[in-house]
Amino acid sequence: MLRRAWPVLLLLLLVLPTELWAQGCAMCKATVEGQQQAFGGEQNIGRGLNSGILYLMAAPYVLLFLLFRKRIVGFFKEFANAEG
Repeated sequence: MLRRAWPVLLLLLLVLPTELWAQGCAMCKATVEGQQQAFGGEQNIGRGLNSGILYLMAAPYVLLFLLFRKRIVGFFKEFANAEG
């Protein structure tokens, strides 16, 4: 079941607009709201900050998954085969 869910979840993440899941932190939002005229306006600064936050946030999770993928896959296999 989990194998069938991965493509659907990945497709859902790719289809969703970045504004929906890239909200950013409070300090970055305050910076964007305070500088409306600089660097092409609020939207350009906000999009750049949100994209940067997403890249910084995703990197540790990708690294942890790559390091512990055998344990993670083993856990889900054991969980799927458990009775009770």
